[in-house]
Amino acid sequence: MTQIDQRGPVAVKPSTSEGGQHPAARSGKRRRAWWLLGIAAVIIAFLIYQVPPYASMDPSQSRIPLQFPAHYWLIVGHVLFGSVAMLTLILQLWPWIRRRHPTVHRWSGRAYVFAGAIPSGLFAVAMLPVSYPAGRIGVAMSAVLWMATAVLGWIKLRQGRYAVHRRLMLYSFAIVWGQVIWGFVIGMPFALGWIPFTGDFDHIVEAARWVGWVGNLVVVQWWLDRTRGRDLGLVTPRTA
Repeated sequence: MTQIDQRGPVAVKPSTSEGGQHPAARSGKRRRAWWLLGIAAVIIAFLIYQVPPYASMDPSQSRIPLQFPAHYWLIVGHVLFGSVAMLTLILQLWPWIRRRHPTVHRWSGRAYVFAGAIPSGLFAVAMLPVSYPAGRIGVAMSAVLWMATAVLGWIKLRQGRYAVHRRLMLYSFAIVWGQVIWGFVIGMPFALGWIPFTGDFDHIVEAARWVGWVGNLVVVQWWLDRTRGRDLGLVTPRTA
């Protein structure tokens, strides 16, 4: 709501309750805190399960059958750099950090792109020739798009195109979250026998490699369209 005076349109803040903050704003912050805590909990649980066999640097602990001696080290690079991406993803999404600590936001963003998405994606592409045949195209497409959206998001930031930067980074987060977490959630119950399945397991692998990240991109695009024009707390960084 605006009023007009000699200086032009002036925003009129909605009435606030006790504490000087509008109830709707507090409710929105609580909702964001809950979904962010949920994402963080799932990421940490995933990393606790996934990282130890490869942080040990012991090829005998690999959960993936090794095709040649260097295969283990490709997995190690993919997992460890991917862990950096997943942890910095939490920092990037945390609204309080974006608003109050933009320097942390900028540096965690650099880490996400250059110590996370790019090296982890390259290791994933390098392993494609020896990866499981089912779902290989899905892995290739998601890895390339993950790196591309992260790099383009950083470039747009350097150009001062902050809205485009934000959109591309959300796409990047959606891809890695969908491929790693949803792929894990869909595939592991079948692989471990928790869910009985007598059909062709390749169908499960194929679904795990596509459904998560494609579905996430659809949801993110829907959310961006729905919230277009709102003040979503975007911090305008001074430099990348």
